[in-house]
Amino acid sequence: MPDAAVNPLKRLWRRAPRYRGRVVMGTTWAVLNQIFDILPELLIGVAIDVVVREGDSFVGQWTGIEDREGQLLALAGATAVVWLLESLTEYLAQRAWRTLSQELQHDLRMDAYGHVQELELAWFEDREAGRLLTVLNDDVNQLERFLDVGALQIIQTATSVVGVGVVFFVISPLLAVLAFLPIPVIVGGSLLFQRRLEPRYANVREQAGRLGGLIGGNLGGIATIKAFGAEKRESRRVAETSRAYAAANYEAITLSAAFVPVIRIAILIGFMVTLVVGGHLTFNGTLEIGMYSVLVFMTQRLLWPLTALGETLDLYQRGTASLRRILDLIDAPIAVRPGARELPPRAAGASGRAVVFDAVRFVYRDGDGSVRTRVLDGLDLDVRAGETHAIVGPTGAGKSTVVKLLLRLYDADGGAVTIDGEPVGELTFDSLRGEIGYVGQDTFLFDGSVADNLRYGAPDASDEQLRVAAEMAEAHEFVAALPHGYDTPVGERGVRLSGGQRQRLTIARALVRDPAILVLDEATSAVDNETEAAIQRSLLRVSRERTTIVIAHRLSTIRHADRIHVLDGGRVAEAGTHDELLERHGRYAALWAVQTGEITPRSSSPAARSSAP
Repeated sequence: MPDAAVNPLKRLWRRAPRYRGRVVMGTTWAVLNQIFDILPELLIGVAIDVVVREGDSFVGQWTGIEDREGQLLALAGATAVVWLLESLTEYLAQRAWRTLSQELQHDLRMDAYGHVQELELAWFEDREAGRLLTVLNDDVNQLERFLDVGALQIIQTATSVVGVGVVFFVISPLLAVLAFLPIPVIVGGSLLFQRRLEPRYANVREQAGRLGGLIGGNLGGIATIKAFGAEKRESRRVAETSRAYAAANYEAITLSAAFVPVIRIAILIGFMVTLVVGGHLTFNGTLEIGMYSVLVFMTQRLLWPLTALGETLDLYQRGTASLRRILDLIDAPIAVRPGARELPPRAAGASGRAVVFDAVRFVYRDGDGSVRTRVLDGLDLDVRAGETHAIVGPTGAGKSTVVKLLLRLYDADGGAVTIDGEPVGELTFDSLRGEIGYVGQDTFLFDGSVADNLRYGAPDASDEQLRVAAEMAEAHEFVAALPHGYDTPVGERGVRLSGGQRQRLTIARALVRDPAILVLDEATSAVDNETEAAIQRSLLRVSRERTTIVIAHRLSTIRHADRIHVLDGGRVAEAGTHDELLERHGRYAALWAVQTGEITPRSSSPAARSSAP
């Protein structure tokens, strides 16, 4: 049976064997606690038996104590022991289940988060970050609440039914049958409610995911919302989605709230039967008064806890709906897995590593596997070790895709990508990505100090290494001028720094790990001319003794590259140095003319227009 069709609790039981012993122990304490919880009702009947029957009472016959005062004292001692044991087992049961819920929810959250980090980049394209956050936070909390409360209630209710049933059948089989008549109604009603509640709570979790995704996306784009004056419009969108979430909850609550009143009617019938028939048997002398009292109290003990099934069922459905989403996330297949080999050490005195793309093909696909965009179609690139190569071309030509394939954020659909002759698909991620310093066009900095961000790729880097890397990236001067230097907080996503400062820090961050291959993907796409000039100077320094691949729209930043590749139609349309390409008057020359304002007749040709960014 596919995992998706299996009860989520069974899936959890299969995948968490180390918790099974603790579940058994927690269940044992819960069962013992419920048994000790039932005993006081028996002791009440025994006390009435002492008062009514005096020396012939059960306590007198069992202990040999003839004096009623002595019998009551013995009974009081037994009661004290039972209550102490009930309190102890309740503590142990509560502690066992709550500790279990805390550790299990932590492990599930970390398993899910760790698995998400291993998923390929394509998996995230069809999913909102806010929805993933809802699963990792809200759904895990729903499961924790069920394990904290609901699981214990289920065990105690089941134990109560069995324990009270044994007492009834020992005292009066007839009353046992009559008192248990409502049980099938209650169980059947519970199963019916469960089947009808399950899709409703699945919808609740789905609506919670939509709401979390919308709010998360809006908070991430708050600057855009403000810039376009869309606050009221977005408030309406959030309100509509929030109402949909509330409506889904209302549908579930309407049904779950009807459960307890229905159960109360069944309980009333059972209690009346015990009261009337048991009283009749007592009048006839068939049943002792003490035992009649026990059965009356036991009926309450048997049936009233079943009213809690409504709340328990509610917790169960919420918990299992959440657990299914968590496990489905953990079970999401990983398409891009690391290889098993390590890159051989660089030869002594070697400058960087060689990168080769041999007839590489790649398409972007939708979630159903259908082709969305064909990007690369037989791409050939040969980047020699220690050289600086630039990749340019119109938007959508596949420039950034080259970087993603090199880092194995995606796998090529055909052809081969190698580093020093080693296929990247056969290398471990640590070995592959540890040799690459990546600077993307999205200058993402983490909430921490400048030093924390610079050490992100090399946690053990010394202060001197940070300073050297910052100097190479022309970042040391502005960092030293910050209020606390390298210990200055940058804020979430680096909001306390300018765009140019963030860009230079990301370059320095890549350099701290001293990579053999440096990749800059549109590193000057959003900076001013002064910063661009600084980055150009940085590139001349940092590209020494390493292989550098530069993806660029601004051609001025790659004029000094050893070789420039112009992508078009999924292949390299032109390749050469800056001067060689200008002399050919082809696509590169047309791009250069557009960016420098040197519009020539050649730039208005169809080939040039098709190459314009």
